[in-house]
Amino acid sequence: MATVIVTVGLAFVGYLATYLNGLRLAQRQARLTRVNQQLSDFYGPLFALMEANSRTYDTFSEMYARPDGRDPFRHDTPPTEHELAEWRTWATTVFIPNIQAMRDVVVAKADLLIEEEMPEALLQLCAHVSGYEITAARWAQGNHGEHLSLISFPGRELRTYIRDRFAQLKSEQTRSLCLSWQAGSHTALGPAPGLWPVPIIEETPPARGPARPTVH
Repeated sequence: MATVIVTVGLAFVGYLATYLNGLRLAQRQARLTRVNQQLSDFYGPLFALMEANSRTYDTFSEMYARPDGRDPFRHDTPPTEHELAEWRTWATTVFIPNIQAMRDVVVAKADLLIEEEMPEALLQLCAHVSGYEITAARWAQGNHGEHLSLISFPGRELRTYIRDRFAQLKSEQTRSLCLSWQAGSHTALGPAPGLWPVPIIEETPPARGPARPTVH
């Protein structure tokens, strides 16, 4: 009887350990799925679009830089008509479509934010895009009185925010993938230590000697 109780107890402990281990792995996989989605649908696209816009703007600035190295929109000498015409071409072809795509990601995928509330840099980005859309609409009407958005671009704050969050999620993704790989290796090799199946021990009745003849 005692052997049966011990066997049942060990089997229950083994089952409980296996259940808890499976629950932990499921939670880890759910978190990895969330991180993957945040990177692929939110912070990854924002990072790529921001870097593309930043590098393209640097190219424009270098092409039309003043002798001291500053671009026409950050200099005491105002841009020439040729430079303004070039700016409208670059803005309508690259800059405005890129920031519109960034705004669309923020609006459509806000559920993937790391924070509980919308960061100020992202709110400022959305407002900046709206301001540029007004400016671009005036260009389409032949009004070239303004060449920048009515609302400033949160360049430094936005770059810092997106780069930090992207790096944070990539680091977590790497750690989670390593842990998942290790767990998969253990599964392929057999149950983890302490989770081996508990053998069922059956009691064997004692052997009996040869039957004695019946005495009449």
